[in-house]
Amino acid sequence: MCRHLAYLGPEEPLGRVLVEPPHSLFRQSWAPRRQRYGTVNADGFGVGWYAPEDPAPARYRRAGPIWADLSFADLARVVRSGAVLAAVRDATLAGADAEAAAAPFAAGRWLFSHNGAVAGWPDAAAPLVSALPPVDLLSLQARTDSAFVWALVLHRLRAGDDPEQALGGAVRLLAQAAPASRLNLLLTDGATITATTWGDSLWYRTEPGRGTVVASEPYDDDPLWREVPDRTVLTASRAGVLLAPLEEPAPASPKEPCR
Repeated sequence: MCRHLAYLGPEEPLGRVLVEPPHSLFRQSWAPRRQRYGTVNADGFGVGWYAPEDPAPARYRRAGPIWADLSFADLARVVRSGAVLAAVRDATLAGADAEAAAAPFAAGRWLFSHNGAVAGWPDAAAPLVSALPPVDLLSLQARTDSAFVWALVLHRLRAGDDPEQALGGAVRLLAQAAPASRLNLLLTDGATITATTWGDSLWYRTEPGRGTVVASEPYDDDPLWREVPDRTVLTASRAGVLLAPLEEPAPASPKEPCR
């Protein structure tokens, strides 16, 4: 449904990470190589990045395709950062909420993206409404499945979960309510990257001195790229990358027969 990417490493122009590679995220907006669902990611895009000594990220988001935005080329050429999260969007429901529906979503120091779809949206979310306080439901950043997923993750972060717990807990909750969902989530605070695979592809490459990239698919043919197994949570920092299995959601308790 989308393609997304996070980078953590030495400060680079945005264009070097997002545009210049031969199969960059920019090119994946119209010619992805490993996208299983959908073919063109033209329903919006967004880039979030961190500036030195400022914990709150900046964002640039638009409702149209990335290749049609002439301002982005200038921005990508001159803006530099050592921590970036970007996404190109193939909407579950086309046209919903314009650029407000484009990842990355943001709150405080966090940037978030969802590649996939909540099966049966929006009806599938109904049993999960009680998992969020009313104020969170009323302040959803868009009326989309991805915005709802972000609300579930953010609620857990605010409750004290670490990023791995917040993503893993949200994935298990959603997978139990809507088992056919695809839930590849990507989260960063500018110092770490946390991601899940659940029904779609994810890759990473890491190299001392050049940083770490986590992406829906490789942006070049470098042999350093490694595919992340399905149902895995990935945690990356400047010290390295760790992978751990995402356990299955607990089965629902059988209902007692009517008497």
